Amino acid sequence: MTTQVRAAALTGYFDVASQLGLDTEPILRAAGVSRALLDDPDQRIPVTTVMTLLDEAARASGCQTFGLRMAATRQLADLGAISLLLMHQATLRDALRTLIRYRSLMNESLAMLVEDAGTTVIVREEIVLEDAAVSRQAIELATGTLHRACSVLLGLQWNPHSVHFTHDAPADLQLHQRMFGCKLKFHSEFNGIACAATDFDHPNPIADPMMAEYARRCLEAQSVTSATSCVLEVRKAIYLLLPMGHASIEQVARGLEVEVRTLQRRLKSAGTVFSHQVNDVRRELVVRYLVSGGHLLAEVAELLGFSMPSSFTRWFSAEFGVAPSQWRQRLAHADATAGGRRAVCLRHG
Repeated sequence: MTTQVRAAALTGYFDVASQLGLDTEPILRAAGVSRALLDDPDQRIPVTTVMTLLDEAARASGCQTFGLRMAATRQLADLGAISLLLMHQATLRDALRTLIRYRSLMNESLAMLVEDAGTTVIVREEIVLEDAAVSRQAIELATGTLHRACSVLLGLQWNPHSVHFTHDAPADLQLHQRMFGCKLKFHSEFNGIACAATDFDHPNPIADPMMAEYARRCLEAQSVTSATSCVLEVRKAIYLLLPMGHASIEQVARGLEVEVRTLQRRLKSAGTVFSHQVNDVRRELVVRYLVSGGHLLAEVAELLGFSMPSSFTRWFSAEFGVAPSQWRQRLAHADATAGGRRAVCLRHG
C-alpha cells in the first residue's frame, strides 16, 4: 500500500528552486512526475516521491535548508479544506487536536502528539513510513509548516520556547533563527515544538462555533476511509511514544481508540505482532540517534525504552552484530575517512 500526501505538500518547491537557480526538470523526470501533475494541490502522490524531490533538490542546489525555505512561504490555506475548520477552533490546543484527527487527509505519513509537561506543552511530530527512511528536508518542512500554522492562528501570541530536531544543525543557522525566533535544539530526542501552556490555551478571538461546525460537516462529507494500514498507524504511535517511555500496546490501542484485543487481531491479520513493530521502530530510531552523535549511549538506551544500558547493548549486538560503542566508532572512522577524501578533492579540485 502506497502512503500518499496532497501535492500541496510541495507548495513553494518551484519558487525556492528558482531562487537557487536550480533546474527541476531533470529531478522531476527521474522521479517520474510532471509539473502539471503537481499543479493540482489536491492531487494525491506518494510520500516517497515528495521526499525524493526534496532530497534531490537540496543535493543539487547544495542548500541544506531547502525544505525550511519552502515552509517559510506557507499559508494556512495550503493545508486545504481543513484550514477553515482550524481557523474557527476555540484555542490552539483545539486546532491541533483537529489537525491530528484529520491529518491523514493531508498526509498519511504524518504522526503528531500533544504532550502536557507542566507549564509547557510539547507538540511532537514525525513522518513515518513502513519501508523508507525520512530525510531532514521532510522533517524541517513539516516542522516549519506546523510553526507557520500556529503563527497564523495565534498571531503575536505565538512565542514558542524551543524547536527540536533529531538531526544535526546545518552549517548556516540564519534561516532557522529568523524563522523560529526561539531556542533551537538539534540532536534532540524528538522533532517538534515546545511552547507555554498559557499560549496553547489562549482564546482565539475569531473563533466561530457555528462556522466550525459547518466546516466540520463539509470536511466529513469529503472524507473517505483512510488508506493507511493498521501497521503504519501503530508504527506512527510507537515513533511518538517510545522516546517518552510509553510505547506499550495498551497506550497505542488507547491512542487509536480500539481495544487491545482488536489491535492484536488486526496486526495478526497483517502478518505481524506488536513486539515486532516496536523492534522495527527501535532499529530505525537507534540509527538516527547514533548517527546524530548528540546522545550518550545510556541516553539512547532510555529513549528506546530499555531500563538498563546492558539490556540495550545485548539487544543492539543481537540486531546489528556488534556492540553500539563499536558501531559508533566505525561510523566515526568512516566519516573521518570520507572527510579526508573530500579535503583532498578540494585541495586538488
